[in-house]
Amino acid sequence: MESILLRDAGPDDLPRISEIYNHYVLHSTCTYQLEPETLADRQEWFAEHSPARYPVVVVEIDGQVAGWGSLSKFHRRAGYDPTAEPSVYIADGFHRRGLGRMILENLIERARAAGFHSLIGGASADQTASILLQESLGFARVGQLKEVGYKFGRRLDVVYLQRML
Repeated sequence: MESILLRDAGPDDLPRISEIYNHYVLHSTCTYQLEPETLADRQEWFAEHSPARYPVVVVEIDGQVAGWGSLSKFHRRAGYDPTAEPSVYIADGFHRRGLGRMILENLIERARAAGFHSLIGGASADQTASILLQESLGFARVGQLKEVGYKFGRRLDVVYLQRML
């Protein structure tokens, strides 16, 4: 029986968070970032988050970080402050275990507790599993931007989904 733990991330988790994310930078369209991030990049990102308003969480299986998620500012302009953007990344080899759902459910509850009014999720249109996960948790498609991304020699659409809290 696997031991699964969802907890707030700390500075010691940042190398593993970056490792998980950088896998997708190099091998997937789930992020349009083209170059792997550095640990310094991730540390700067982490400094912009706080457990009360913009949490970063990790899920462990038998003590190994197998995924992470976060709430981030949707937009830097103050008028967008009632809205946050959730992100979820599961380590390669740990998919289809319900970890993404566990993380996103936690982020939705924490967003509600923090007083957010709306969550906006985005996904490359070819990332069917991500879109279906968001829809299964009450996110509705609100738009699709045509060919705004470019990765691996392909032009890519972005689907935006929204959940009112």
